[in-house]
Amino acid sequence: MLEHVREFKKHLDHSVKMIMNDRADLCLSAGFDGVHVGQEDLSPESVRAIIGPERWLGVSTHNPEQLREADLTSADYVVIGPVFATSSKENPDPVVGLDGVRRARALTRKPLVAIGGITRANAFSVIDAGADSVAVISDLLRDPRKSAEEFFRILR
Repeated sequence: MLEHVREFKKHLDHSVKMIMNDRADLCLSAGFDGVHVGQEDLSPESVRAIIGPERWLGVSTHNPEQLREADLTSADYVVIGPVFATSSKENPDPVVGLDGVRRARALTRKPLVAIGGITRANAFSVIDAGADSVAVISDLLRDPRKSAEEFFRILR
């Protein structure tokens, strides 16, 4: 499996970053560009000690307190969400809405990624609220190529 990932990565544009969810060890083994951790995973500083300063580190947050804490870590970016209702998680955290994105933007200068219920129909409003980028799951699953092309067109 790791060989397939390494081969896939060779064909990516250098501006595309592959981020491993939760697993710093697999990030290193697969040659990913970084690791993303949630509130119940390894601490950001523990992950940083494993992956070193060159790889990216991101942290999920769901409220202002968590965002303030993540902002004080060595994380390269922070994530806020869920912005909208999402079906990707069994027990999602409470929706923060566009106001939550605006509050998050005011609390950090780090790149801010919004997640949760992001679609082609609402992505621009999330960027307009202060997110630097969006993370998308469900809206890419139906027709990945078409969805991705439309996201790139909308967000340019």
